[in-house]
Amino acid sequence: MYLNCHTYFSLRYGVLGVRKLVQLASDLRQSCLALTDINNTSCAIEFVNCCKEYGINPVLGIEFRDKQDFRYIGLAHDRSGFAQLNLLLNRYLVEGQALPPRAPVLPGVSFVYDYRQILGSRLDLHEYAGVRPNQINHWYRWQHHFPADRTVAWMPVTLDTKRDWSTHQLLRCIALGTIHSKLSKDQCCQPDEYMLSVSEVNNIYRAYPLLVSNGRRLLTQCTFEQADALPNKQHYLDNSDHDQELLTHLSLEGLRQRYPVLEPLHSARLEEELEMIFQLRFEAYFLITWDIVQYARKAGYRHVGRGSGANSLVAYCLQITDVDPIALNLYFERFINPHRPVPPDFDLDFSWDERDDVIQYIQQRYGHDRVGLLGSYQTFKGKSVVREVGKVFGLSRKDIDWIVSQPRASSRHHPLAETIFREGKCLLGLPSHLSIHSGGIVIAESGLHNLTSSQMMPKGFAIIQIDMHHAADWGLHKFDILSQRGTGHIKEAVELVEQHHGTRIDISNMPMITTDKATFQLLTSPGGCIGCFYIESPAMRGLLAKVPCSSYQDLVAVSSIIRPGVSKSGMMQKYIERFHDSSKITHIHPKLAELLEDTFGIMVYQEDVMKVVRHFAGFSLYEADLLRRLMTGKHKTSESLQHLKDRFFTNCAKSGQSERVVTELWRQIESFSGYAFCKAHSATYAAESLQSLFLKAHYPIEFMVAVINNEGGFYPMGVYIRELIRLGGIVEAPASHEAHGTQELCKAKCTWVSK
Repeated sequence: MYLNCHTYFSLRYGVLGVRKLVQLASDLRQSCLALTDINNTSCAIEFVNCCKEYGINPVLGIEFRDKQDFRYIGLAHDRSGFAQLNLLLNRYLVEGQALPPRAPVLPGVSFVYDYRQILGSRLDLHEYAGVRPNQINHWYRWQHHFPADRTVAWMPVTLDTKRDWSTHQLLRCIALGTIHSKLSKDQCCQPDEYMLSVSEVNNIYRAYPLLVSNGRRLLTQCTFEQADALPNKQHYLDNSDHDQELLTHLSLEGLRQRYPVLEPLHSARLEEELEMIFQLRFEAYFLITWDIVQYARKAGYRHVGRGSGANSLVAYCLQITDVDPIALNLYFERFINPHRPVPPDFDLDFSWDERDDVIQYIQQRYGHDRVGLLGSYQTFKGKSVVREVGKVFGLSRKDIDWIVSQPRASSRHHPLAETIFREGKCLLGLPSHLSIHSGGIVIAESGLHNLTSSQMMPKGFAIIQIDMHHAADWGLHKFDILSQRGTGHIKEAVELVEQHHGTRIDISNMPMITTDKATFQLLTSPGGCIGCFYIESPAMRGLLAKVPCSSYQDLVAVSSIIRPGVSKSGMMQKYIERFHDSSKITHIHPKLAELLEDTFGIMVYQEDVMKVVRHFAGFSLYEADLLRRLMTGKHKTSESLQHLKDRFFTNCAKSGQSERVVTELWRQIESFSGYAFCKAHSATYAAESLQSLFLKAHYPIEFMVAVINNEGGFYPMGVYIRELIRLGGIVEAPASHEAHGTQELCKAKCTWVSK
């Protein structure tokens, strides 16, 4: 019956969340519901999952609009019909083709028009005429122009109640760039676009019950069943057996290269990881990542594999990461385990000027229609809401700036400030527009139009209309192809060293770097960290002055304790005290001396949570990782977390632990676990920091030139130029030349330096 429903993913139009829409339908005993957001399919999978949860038949569709002009509503009969709708929308949003006034014939799709649009036209078998409640009297005079079975009751849903109409009006003003007093009614939805009960709908159309039954019949012809197989690319080669053989071969070959002297621990760990990877069908994911890295290496691009993927020995053997998980005692289960609700993802950092080529390779290698750049939903937030709503009510920029900068100085605010705050609260958290994810890419087995639509961005490339969370709901594996200037610094410094000295440095040789005395001497010298990734900020330099690191493990810990969770819980101060004075190392339980030996008995990493709950409460590594994930702010009130907390206290009591010890352990876990780094992430950052330091310690001129050529880092460019001069480099003013009677600065990169 409700064949035209909007959520707030009808951007700057709808106000309803997905779950709220489905809850309304469930409360009103609707058995079938159609999602038809305006030129958008972002929340399709969320809608389907919610409907299944509430026992409602989900129907997916799209309301097509050419700019602001309504064209028609497309309803998919099945998955193939939904794919056809996405292709039609892609032609409009990506290729720039105009939407045809009459919808094309698409297999598995029906279209509904405003009946006034097609007066005098013959309806095809896939077309229906929609009649809204306020059109019934007018439609009466024209009803004989349409087949009796091709007209349907059309009751759009945009609002929860009539009160939401004012919020909708604000959204429309923001979307159209107009003030409230100039917004016309035809630019908005109608105030009655909220959901009614079955009896109320029947009463509205009591003179023409056939309209309601036709609409219900149309919706019952449609459904959306998820496919049994996950949509991500299933195989790297032609089948799983061959993928497993290749991954095993590459891993064993890499194991021998990484560990010239093999120990039973290495082989056993590799075998366990491969078994888990094969069990969870992640072999293609690892091989595709390996393929991306191989392309980058052959092209001469440097990369950094960071994040929880560095917990994997297989990833280390495939040279996806340079972090040794065995040496650092990293848990593979932090990256992959059977109870993880979302697929894992590798984070690959490339130089800022090489990432686009890597992405282009992925698209060419696996198909432009199957490789998608993820979107990201930007939401309305505090200050932006005040600015947007202030413009809607016609305030000047000066008045808006004053309200934003002095929100509590109400006596000096514009008289409409109170209204702006009141009305603006309704916008908080609503999606504002679709943006670009920082580097997320998905690779599907077939065209991504089977799952979602795409949209052209102002930068000239298309993204898919789902974010990382909806991609995970679909079951897509995400690859993070990121860029950072620190990688560019290292890459170019290595090239300059080879150019000037004839020496090719293997910067991935971490044993060489982590045992280099000059590197660690520079780490603790004043200004030594300037230009070096992650450790050059004032906060990190201040912390390094308090904790002079003499080993890689020390720097890994320092890279983590600066994070908000550890510092706010008081653990950072305790770590500093214990670092300098071993007499202050105390443990509320003797077992912590063994579990947290590297960090003086203090929980610093996310993995420390896993260690503690595993040994004190008998949790499996899978359960320990589940608890670690649930400790984030988003899930702290979930029933699953409460269940695990109860188990933690119960199991600890059964093992004879005192209530005082258990309570303190939980306090420490709860205080920081949602904000701490995983150890692999800290290890990756620390490794890149040491690589930068190594280059600066031995080749300071080349390193600082590379920093400048790659547009610096944390500080203004002048800081790096002064550092280069301090280290003995000669810096000359940019060359100038005459061009069309004006002086222009030469933009060529500086690649020649001297002492």
